[in-house]
Amino acid sequence: MLDNPVITPRKLTLEERVLRRLPFAQVIDRADQRITQWMARYGLTMMRVALGVIFFWFGALKLVPGLSPAEDLVRNTIFFIDPNLFQPVLAVWEMAIGLGLITGLFMRLTLLLLFLQMPGTALPIFITPEAVFTHFPFGLTIAGQYIVKNLALITSAIVLGSTVRGGRIVA
Repeated sequence: MLDNPVITPRKLTLEERVLRRLPFAQVIDRADQRITQWMARYGLTMMRVALGVIFFWFGALKLVPGLSPAEDLVRNTIFFIDPNLFQPVLAVWEMAIGLGLITGLFMRLTLLLLFLQMPGTALPIFITPEAVFTHFPFGLTIAGQYIVKNLALITSAIVLGSTVRGGRIVA
């Protein structure tokens, strides 16, 4: 960051200008480079596995009646399909997404399953808004927070999807 001839010239950020003035700037810069390289090397894999654990875990919870905190939300949202049929199908679907992410196998299919499932997770916003909002549009219930956090899952999946044809993070 400080004196790297490989980096093309650009305007320094405020953070970089402040760092340059510190007496121990070189030490901080070397540590920052090592940390950034470590994150670039392992970050995508860690994100993929963590996302997989979330999907597998949440799916597995849905296999046991009464164990998933999302069970009632799903039952009340997908009222037009028998919940005794839908819950196990959804559970296995989520577990398949989780296994695909954890193993890194069949990533295109895994991400397709994930993206096909995500619109269903937003249905409560429209079908049962009273379960999602305490005060529309900003006051969220726990269920609403559960739904909004899917933005992070979707964004993570988009980042992972950018790598299926060899894209990568470079530090």
